[in-house]
Amino acid sequence: MRTTIWTVVLLAALAVFPLVAPALGLDFYISFVRRVLIYALAATSLNLILGYGGMVALGHAAFFGAGAYAVGILAMSGITSALIVWPVAMLLAGVLAAITGAISLRTRGVYFIMITLAFAQMLFYIFISLRQYGGEDGLNLPGYSTLPGIDLSHDVSFYYLVLLLFALLMWGFSRVVSSRFGTALQGIRENESRMESMGYPVYRIKLAAFTLSGAAAGLAGALLANHNLFISPSLMHWTQSANLLIMVLVGGIGLRWGGVAGAVVMLTLEEVLRLWTEYWHLPLGVLLLCVVFGAPRGLVGLFGPLFGGRAAAQSGKVGS
Repeated sequence: MRTTIWTVVLLAALAVFPLVAPALGLDFYISFVRRVLIYALAATSLNLILGYGGMVALGHAAFFGAGAYAVGILAMSGITSALIVWPVAMLLAGVLAAITGAISLRTRGVYFIMITLAFAQMLFYIFISLRQYGGEDGLNLPGYSTLPGIDLSHDVSFYYLVLLLFALLMWGFSRVVSSRFGTALQGIRENESRMESMGYPVYRIKLAAFTLSGAAAGLAGALLANHNLFISPSLMHWTQSANLLIMVLVGGIGLRWGGVAGAVVMLTLEEVLRLWTEYWHLPLGVLLLCVVFGAPRGLVGLFGPLFGGRAAAQSGKVGS
């Protein structure tokens, strides 16, 4: 009940923010909060397989970047309708995730990590070599995706669309992790051999979660492409995967709002620290060390069940 109340309060605050921001001289932060919401979606998609499935993947940025490139490539072909482009972005990212998962999920531990990393790096270098799509210099989008009745070039309209998608995906995420599928996924995380001996199709459950996670990351990538009106292969680089993983770690692995909290904290600190020093990575590193040693369940874990999901009560064991 408390989780629901706080969720409503959070969404209400986010809905009111664009209305009061101009009066407070915070117009710029409408775009910033929108960016945070997009990264929160990407981090939450990773949390599904990392926190609830115990799959430590270091190639999640490949699906994030694939969704962004789907928008750019289709835009260059004259296809800009979001009703077409965004589902295609999710489909492409989901297919790539299914292919990656079909191979990597047959391994465990460091081998699983390295295979997911290898797939992401292969895509990274493929897009660097595609000169017709900008190569390593990236690609400028000719304009925003189009939606009937919504002008995405208008900051506030785009903000509310992203907020709506954020609310829908967080609701869907909550339903998934609370379902029989989500319970089975958490059981696999805790003891894969036991779940297999009980007759659960372990490989298929993990592959379904991996594919679903990739598709959600693809949607986040499509939104980021419209946010920036620019895409580059750096979105697929392993450092981007590491950033998403750190967001989940800081927020809380296996906690429903862990990815969201991690994205908020990391991006806010990055924005603030950049004003003070060019070496802003150093304080972020210190924060990560503090979280690892002082709050192993992440920042959300410090508040106990207030924001946590059903995985919050677990030990926090993560391994593929």
